[in-house]
Amino acid sequence: MTIDEQLEILKKGTVDLIREEDLKAKLVRSAKTGKPLRVKLGLDPTAPDIHVGHTVVIRKLKAFQDLGHTVIFLIGDFTGMIGDPSGKNVTRPPLSREEVNANAETYKRQMFKLLDPEKTELRFNGEWMDKFTAADFVKLCAKTTVKQILERDDFTKRLNDEKPISLHELLYPLVQGYDSVALNADIELGGTDQKFNLLMGRNLQREFDQEPQVVITTPLLEGLDGVNKMSKSLNNYIGIDESPDEMFGKVMSISDDLMWRYYELLTDLTPAEIQGLRSKIQNGENPRDLKVRLAKLIIRDFHTEAEANAAEEEFDRRFVKKQAPDDIDEVRIAAKRYRIADLVVASGLVETKGEAKRLIEQGGVKIDGEKATASGAEVEMRDGSSIVLQVGKLKFARLVAGN
Repeated sequence: MTIDEQLEILKKGTVDLIREEDLKAKLVRSAKTGKPLRVKLGLDPTAPDIHVGHTVVIRKLKAFQDLGHTVIFLIGDFTGMIGDPSGKNVTRPPLSREEVNANAETYKRQMFKLLDPEKTELRFNGEWMDKFTAADFVKLCAKTTVKQILERDDFTKRLNDEKPISLHELLYPLVQGYDSVALNADIELGGTDQKFNLLMGRNLQREFDQEPQVVITTPLLEGLDGVNKMSKSLNNYIGIDESPDEMFGKVMSISDDLMWRYYELLTDLTPAEIQGLRSKIQNGENPRDLKVRLAKLIIRDFHTEAEANAAEEEFDRRFVKKQAPDDIDEVRIAAKRYRIADLVVASGLVETKGEAKRLIEQGGVKIDGEKATASGAEVEMRDGSSIVLQVGKLKFARLVAGN
């Protein structure tokens, strides 16, 4: 593969590349010397699990790994206890060492669904930061100015809004930047919200007489709604630990326009290959078929090809052929007359009667395949009788009356 071909792969789906000429020079030197580049991605273990939005930057790390470079997955066990102020308008509460360590173990298991563990250098920044003395911190702080730190957008906004900034938060960019010095990184990856911290690493490397790293940022992925950033709190996410059936259904729910964004950021297809798929739609191919392909590509990264194929078959059976799944959870209920909203709550598929009523009114509830339209309508559940209750597209329960 030529250097230009490598650059095309590495630039795909990126926002910032600082600087492209530096990256090209590093790739050329690596090819001549046979010495792989050191490519760093640091993540603070601030949450116990990951969705596919987090994997956009991990896929870029994998692209470097596939090209034969040394990838360093750095877990910020030390910085996690500080708390990254990126995008925050309030002081973020620090995590305890126990919380950080527990989350880190989960991160490692999830990361290696994409990365080759045998070819990944797994590091923790506590290796060097735990050994820092007060004098070491003073010397590190001398490498930058207060003005430089306060140029960060998050801090500027909080100052303008007269919101407090804790002193430990000002140290965060310095510590993350020093990680690049400790690891002698050639390249550092991160989301667009990490740009300031990544550039700090580049500056500190100059201060420590190292060649400055190349900075590559990737975009924040839109969630299933196509509007907001993918987030568990907004329930617009695809979790990498979700079942193949859940993942397939969620991908099939996205808009045709968002599908191309996911092709770009969540698959290994080249820009030319993606453009070829776009041409198929212009020539009359059904966008649904390309969405099926996308769903299977995403599932294969976290499960198996066989499971991806099975998820397609199950989706077709349930939503194309209008059949309920075989493995429906069975829920025992008392034999009596129920309002439909009460049945939905009794199934355990929703938590509150208010939510059940809203779903019924929106046409999101079916009983034995027929849409329920009135939350107050009643259903007689005689001893031994059963119904299949469906909530939304993916949730089913078989209600059986009697003991």
